[in-house]
Amino acid sequence: MPEGPSIVIIREAAAGFAGRRVRAVHGNSREPIQRLAGKRLVALRSWGKHFLMEFDGFAVRIHFMLFGSYRIDERKATPARLGLEFTGGRELNFYACSVRFIEQPLDEVYDWSADVMNDAWDPAAARRKLRARPDALAADALLDQDVFAGVGNIIKNEVLHRIRVHPESRVGALPPRKLGQLVAEARQYSFDFLEWKKAFVLRRHWQVHAKKTCPRDGTELSYRKELGQARRRAFWCSRCQRLYA
Repeated sequence: MPEGPSIVIIREAAAGFAGRRVRAVHGNSREPIQRLAGKRLVALRSWGKHFLMEFDGFAVRIHFMLFGSYRIDERKATPARLGLEFTGGRELNFYACSVRFIEQPLDEVYDWSADVMNDAWDPAAARRKLRARPDALAADALLDQDVFAGVGNIIKNEVLHRIRVHPESRVGALPPRKLGQLVAEARQYSFDFLEWKKAFVLRRHWQVHAKKTCPRDGTELSYRKELGQARRRAFWCSRCQRLYA
């Protein structure tokens, strides 16, 4: 599943489509996608793991789920979920994704201050939300899109290793300094992720995700196939990542 930084990359790659008019629509989505024909794409935005296309009076949300993908100015052999042909001979094609129309203004639907990669990100609001969830596991808290929109499982594992916190630590047991580190690193690592992914070196920088040994102390990493309410893969070092219970 693409995490927030990957959606930012898609948004930046597709920026040149803003202002263009949709010439034709194809795809196997069950949504009434033909209503897009003839419409002008006003803007491209992102919130967390959502790629957003704004048109006059409505928007389209693309969620790439687990295996979604996209192509710009080319097509895959498989049918698109949504394909948009624009004036000037350009195309945006989306595959194996969720397509949904949003009728309300996006500013009424999305809390931009919860998006860790948005200029409106509010770390103080994130800390308040976390303090209201004292029983949540740190691993689950990082994956809560209402608190950290855009953070996914890779970022979760790497952030907890950076700040030396065990994934099963309770949010309410974290000292204020650790809580602040969790919030700050969720954003910082997301931007590091963005930089590394653009340079095609993201995997080289993983410290614990899908790894066997802790790079700090050489300890064999612990692994859980499904951890917490989110039931996502977890990798951590039992020596240097402290359990706050």
